[in-house]
Amino acid sequence: MAVSPEEKVIVSNRKARYEYFIVQTYEAGLVLQGTEVKSLRQGKGNLTDSYANFRGDGIWLLNSQISEYKEGNINNHDPYRERKLLLNKSEIRKIRFKMEEKGMALIPLSLYLKGGKVKVELALARGKKMYDKRETIAKRDFQRDQERRIKF
Repeated sequence: MAVSPEEKVIVSNRKARYEYFIVQTYEAGLVLQGTEVKSLRQGKGNLTDSYANFRGDGIWLLNSQISEYKEGNINNHDPYRERKLLLNKSEIRKIRFKMEEKGMALIPLSLYLKGGKVKVELALARGKKMYDKRETIAKRDFQRDQERRIKF
């Protein structure tokens, strides 16, 4: 997904593209508390090892961390709380259908600001095997070597 000028990436999950093949991406809103938004604007979030899962009729973001807001008071948020994702029912239905395939996972790729709202880029992904990961590393190293040769 290309980030347009009005979008600012806050947190990205770099490990996700190494661990998974990205099949399809979705944009979803998040149900956040005020101190969570303020903390994210300061860049204090972490998506490593986080994932999304179905609960009832909705999809929830689990195992993500948004640090407590430093200037917050007693009403500060829990850093590891589960957060509801805002998607259309048709999107939820499509995702649920595709998740029934073996090996599919729903993972967050990034959190970003879009028009003053915090959005999450979700990916429907398939896990990589160890040999796929080695191949990814080899391609990345080859690309890096090619770029170095072009510079000189």
